[in-house]
Amino acid sequence: MMAKVARWLVLSSVLMLLALPARAHEVQPTIGDLSVSEGVVTLGLRLNAEAFVAGIDLDGLEDTNEADNASDYDALRALPAEQMADRLRAAWPGIAADITLRAGQQPIPLALQSVDVGDPGNVDLPRPSQVVLTGELPAGAQSVTLQWGQGNGALILRQQGVDEPFTGYLSGGETSPDIPLAGQGPPKAGIAVFAEYIPVGFDHILPKGLDHILFVLGLFFLSTHLKPLIWQVSAFTLAHTVTLALGALGWVNVPASIVEPLIAASIVYVAVENIFAHGLNPWRPAVIFVFGLLHGLGFASVLGEFGLPEGQFIPALIGFNVGVEFGQLTVIAIAFLIVALAQRVDRGEADLRPAQIGYGIAMLAFVALSFALDGPGFVDYMGAGAPVFLWPLAALCLACVLAVTFVDQLESYRRFVAIPASVAIAGVGAFWFVERVFL
Repeated sequence: MMAKVARWLVLSSVLMLLALPARAHEVQPTIGDLSVSEGVVTLGLRLNAEAFVAGIDLDGLEDTNEADNASDYDALRALPAEQMADRLRAAWPGIAADITLRAGQQPIPLALQSVDVGDPGNVDLPRPSQVVLTGELPAGAQSVTLQWGQGNGALILRQQGVDEPFTGYLSGGETSPDIPLAGQGPPKAGIAVFAEYIPVGFDHILPKGLDHILFVLGLFFLSTHLKPLIWQVSAFTLAHTVTLALGALGWVNVPASIVEPLIAASIVYVAVENIFAHGLNPWRPAVIFVFGLLHGLGFASVLGEFGLPEGQFIPALIGFNVGVEFGQLTVIAIAFLIVALAQRVDRGEADLRPAQIGYGIAMLAFVALSFALDGPGFVDYMGAGAPVFLWPLAALCLACVLAVTFVDQLESYRRFVAIPASVAIAGVGAFWFVERVFL
């Protein structure tokens, strides 16, 4: 009877981890380029036009399939380029009502100058479209602000044509700070640029880098010993640093259609090897180095969208990479804090009963918090609902309850925690691989 209960609970924890969101019809940020010439301000927007025309609320949304009007999006996504361009022009007055450029308190009317929509291609992938807006600056204007509409999702705003351009990230409903038309003034010190890009790198891991999070967790669940983790993380860090630099410089450019499936495959590999390997195989750091090269290309694509200041390229690149490392270490630290007591019980260094009670309370707390914190504010800030982040932690606590309860069995931590978690990670990675290649 107890064995059946144990199997059911392990299966439950795996299913909870597999409830993590998939990445079909992935929502990408709008890229805005702002420039001024001879009294005319130009705002070019590279955006997911189908989502805007369909009226999808993009704030906090990761996958258009999750939207109520996803079927409208899919129908628009299949339209030929010219038909979609016509639909975008017709819908633009309503879309533009939520996009306001101001000089001081004075609005600057923006006219739709041009629309460029690509061919449909693979309808399961976002189709970037380009719109160009122009407006006349009021006499004497020294700076502008851009109000980005509620529901428009993320905007990466980049100033063009000045020595020290503004680069910023706006969520739906936010307004940019004052953007001096002549640029940001004297060049920022290298240390200031370095510090500015650390949170950009961290944000790409937590909360936005779910695939990178699962890969790092795959490294973590191989062994309870510190040395294998150090070897793996070192190889991964060195590799992604190399391709991050090469990709950011534009020297290496591999299409996302190749990189993304291979990143998913890397997740499957490390997770599956955890199931069958009892320690660090000699070849694993080398394999992880190769996978790290792929993940670095993924980081580089994000950094390329955000933009790097030409005069402070090196400090910005290092700051972004440091932020990525902080994000990875935070993921490892959270996982370690949860499983450390179960590992100690497995080694006979801690008592069973306090561990059961502690993990039971933690599991219930994570579930309760997932309901208490879930809401538009959480979604806007974290990019997904609270259950996406907290239910897997509750599932991990549940697995630790099993590990300490059945500690008399050989390698209870590996049997009830490391292997089920690795199965769940491999399942998500395999789904992503199939989706990114075939769906």
